[in-house]
Amino acid sequence: MTTEEAIAQFRTVYASARAEIGRVMVGQDEIVNGTLTAIFGGGHVLLEGVPGLGKTLLVRLLGQILGCQFGRIQFTADLMPSDITGQPVFDSRIQDFRFRRGPIFTQLLLADEINRSPAKTHAALLEIMQENHVTVDGVTYPLEPPFLVMATQNPIESEGTYSLPEAQLDRFLFKLVVEYPTADEEDSILQLHCRINFADQPISQLVQPRMTPARILELQGLCRTVAVDDKIVKYINQIVRKTREWPAFYMGASPRAGIALLGGASVLAAFAGRSYVTPDDVSELVIPALRHRVILSPEAEVEGETTDRSLQLLLKSIEVPRL
Repeated sequence: MTTEEAIAQFRTVYASARAEIGRVMVGQDEIVNGTLTAIFGGGHVLLEGVPGLGKTLLVRLLGQILGCQFGRIQFTADLMPSDITGQPVFDSRIQDFRFRRGPIFTQLLLADEINRSPAKTHAALLEIMQENHVTVDGVTYPLEPPFLVMATQNPIESEGTYSLPEAQLDRFLFKLVVEYPTADEEDSILQLHCRINFADQPISQLVQPRMTPARILELQGLCRTVAVDDKIVKYINQIVRKTREWPAFYMGASPRAGIALLGGASVLAAFAGRSYVTPDDVSELVIPALRHRVILSPEAEVEGETTDRSLQLLLKSIEVPRL
């Protein structure tokens, strides 16, 4: 099978997954596209939005549709690192300690309200999110691929919350902002709930699996074969490097941001049925890939500037390459 034929099949699989999600979830196209892009790009996602916008529902749907093991951790102020990774426990039958695996040992992990735990708990996720394995008492335990963390946080409520460390934010491929639905979308949501009682029906009865973990790994490999012209690579490099000298930013993006743009753009190209990346694929992902990797300067904040608007201005200042 040629690359073009494989990508055509991939596009069919993507459309099938989108259609299955649409049976239960109304609207939020940008969020759905972003999470699927992250999954096939092999990255993690931070979802930010007020309660009740369907963040948790989306993650549960993806776990069922992708055929992956699904796990959830509710982050609280008293959550300890061992509550995430697991810990040795004494087994009286063997008169020795054995490792009891924590909830992190899954494939699709929902880290709900991740900003409600202190830094020592977040530190437990640094190795996991980067290396896809857990080290406890000098022993390393690998996680079963594909492994994806989808974390949620509330941007409004500040009492009892902690800011995520920059090292952890940088490990998220995208930060997606979940907005309120439009009037028509909200009407459709209400109509849907008139027909379906979500409290009584498990997710497994609402949507059907459309792929398997092995298939996801295969499609991730396919996305890495998408051709990227040298001009596109230089375009991505220009964008990332310019964040470090842009007046509105106190701190610019790291090289990992460029890798995120490169991988995400390859997935978008495959979604579109193309075997090559275009500048539009890159520009579409600049804000979700960089908004959590840059920090506004105090002067820009006082003037009412926002990260998203500054990134839009930065992107417009760079010449788009012609292929």
